[in-house]
Amino acid sequence: QVQLQESGPGLVQPSETLSLACTVSGGSITALHYSWSWIRQPPGKGLEWMGAISFSGSTYYSPSLKSRTSISRDTSKNQFTLDLTSVTREDTAVYYCAPWVQGAGSFGSWGQGTQVTVSS
Repeated sequence: QVQLQESGPGLVQPSETLSLACTVSGGSITALHYSWSWIRQPPGKGLEWMGAISFSGSTYYSPSLKSRTSISRDTSKNQFTLDLTSVTREDTAVYYCAPWVQGAGSFGSWGQGTQVTVSS
């Protein structure tokens, strides 16, 4: 069973770059027909899909975040990462990584999530 684990700093200062990693176990991030997403949930708000990287390395971003978001991968570590630049307090959220299974047309098991607070 594929398992995901987010990691990164819990506190980021305004205007800095938020960087998170998602380590995948039990499966390869290059496995066909999978893509790997970042999703966040600000306090009191709904889930927001931020972007994804496919098994082939293609990237896709939410239009509202595209100018500040970069998703990359390290296949040697079976890991994909999120960089969000110029953060503000509105970027405070729980950040999740999750696999999209193309054949099933749904997300697989999500990571447990990591709280990121933007504050000086």
